[in-house]
Amino acid sequence: MTTTTNRPTTTSSFDDDDYPAYTMGRAAEMTGTTPGFLRALGEQGLITPLRSEGGHRRFSRYQLRIAMRARDLVDQGTPIDAACRIIILEDQLEEALRINEKLRSNATAPDPTADT
Repeated sequence: MTTTTNRPTTTSSFDDDDYPAYTMGRAAEMTGTTPGFLRALGEQGLITPLRSEGGHRRFSRYQLRIAMRARDLVDQGTPIDAACRIIILEDQLEEALRINEKLRSNATAPDPTADT
């Protein structure tokens, strides 16, 4: 016998990489860091966790991936401020490459208003 529950079909926060689902303790555990390290990333401007109504930091999966990248760089001997700057520059480069590719594809696409 199969039981079906009628639930509204909305965008699930389970699938949202930007949903602030993780507390400071859980985020530190998942990234293999300390709460102090995560706070330092916030002080450097690398990640800005959202705050719950009670003022507690909440992290998204996207922010945890960034924190893990920072941890990897710091583990390799990179100072935390340099690691944060590297990650910011990598992100900017990725965005610039994405925009460049979009502009290139638009430039090579045939003009639909041109006469043939």
